[in-house]
Amino acid sequence: MSATTVVIGVGPGLGMSIAHRFGREGHRIALVSRNGARHAGYVSALADAGIEATSHPADVRDRDALLAALHTITERHGGIDAVYYGPGAADPAARPAPITSTDVAAAKEAMSWVYPAIETVGAVLPGMVKRGDGGLLFAGGLSSVVPMPAIGNLAISSAALRNYALTLNAALADQGVYAGTLTIGGLIERGDIHQMVTSQPDHLDGMVVGTLNPDTLADAAWSLYTKRDAPEAVFNAFA
Repeated sequence: MSATTVVIGVGPGLGMSIAHRFGREGHRIALVSRNGARHAGYVSALADAGIEATSHPADVRDRDALLAALHTITERHGGIDAVYYGPGAADPAARPAPITSTDVAAAKEAMSWVYPAIETVGAVLPGMVKRGDGGLLFAGGLSSVVPMPAIGNLAISSAALRNYALTLNAALADQGVYAGTLTIGGLIERGDIHQMVTSQPDHLDGMVVGTLNPDTLADAAWSLYTKRDAPEAVFNAFA
């Protein structure tokens, strides 16, 4: 039976590159994101590449919808072998306040993207541990390891997600289940934020940020998942 990879937060950039990369290795792909209107095009593009994919629209911050999607995927595919968790912000055009202006409300808003990661792991991990195999991959920001005051509240949530992934990896090392994270600093080509910045170059307020090829990141994700000799891959395109 083919392996099944769930891509949570699938978009035109890294999410679809992950889907294509794992799909090329024979994985069936289950797509999850809040913008279900995009899914038909994604499924079609994957089918053109010979990759089987299914669509499961859900906003990850809607706990019931997220868990229902994961349950449906598990029932349809007979289990989940790998999960990539990389949802983007609800409004990619929103500018975070600097860290010195971050209040508790802003911190809670940023952390609202971490809690669904924990819910996802809670839903899929028991099956992985029972089988003695599985992979959990997360995508987070470079502000988790490099101080970036302008990122504000997002630095807090990025650090939390990174620490969660690394600590999971340590806890699961002897159970056959892998956890790892892509720590990303830069504009991911073809992604929503890249498209927004390209159309509104003043959005970066003069900050020089390089671009990253999502296919390169997806290759790194596959390498982490298969080699399992490191819990993290870091990409820094800031100048």
